[in-house]
Amino acid sequence: MAMWIVLAVVVILFAYLIKSYNGLVELRQRIANAFAQIDVQLQRRYDLIPNLVDTVKGAMAHERETLEAVIAARNQAQAAARAVMGSPTDGAALQQLANAESQLGGVLGRLVALAEAYPELKAQQNMGQLQEELASTENRVAFARQAFNDAVMSYNTQRESFPDALVASQFGFKPAQMWRLDKPEAAEPVRVSFSR
Repeated sequence: MAMWIVLAVVVILFAYLIKSYNGLVELRQRIANAFAQIDVQLQRRYDLIPNLVDTVKGAMAHERETLEAVIAARNQAQAAARAVMGSPTDGAALQQLANAESQLGGVLGRLVALAEAYPELKAQQNMGQLQEELASTENRVAFARQAFNDAVMSYNTQRESFPDALVASQFGFKPAQMWRLDKPEAAEPVRVSFSR
């Protein structure tokens, strides 16, 4: 009889171990899926940027430095997004992406602010449509980032809860990092200067 009780306890513990492990795997996969949704929106924005630059290129030929900065920031952010796609729970890669996105947002803001100073650009229907698409995409990125952070919170909560914390530590489930844009330049307003 005692042997059956011990066997039942071992089976229950083993079943719980499997359930806990699978639950952590599922939550980690939700983080990957949530980042994939962010990646879709970021790619949409990255695809809009060359059209925006081409639209303003003729009218703002003397602002070449700003146009080049936009393209360089886009390429850097795109490379950082690819790095995170490989491991969405890697905090260092996510921080690099957040920094690259912050820089991209800054130069895009500067480009749009400069474009506002050119009446011929403001009158172009294409420019207005691109600005609307960019604003819409920014909203989609924000919603996707919120879903990503929710998935990270769920994963980290389960990972740190007892007794799942024991399973997480034994099987190498590392904490995931939330996506924060807390760099000072992300909060600063865009400054427009026409001095050379």
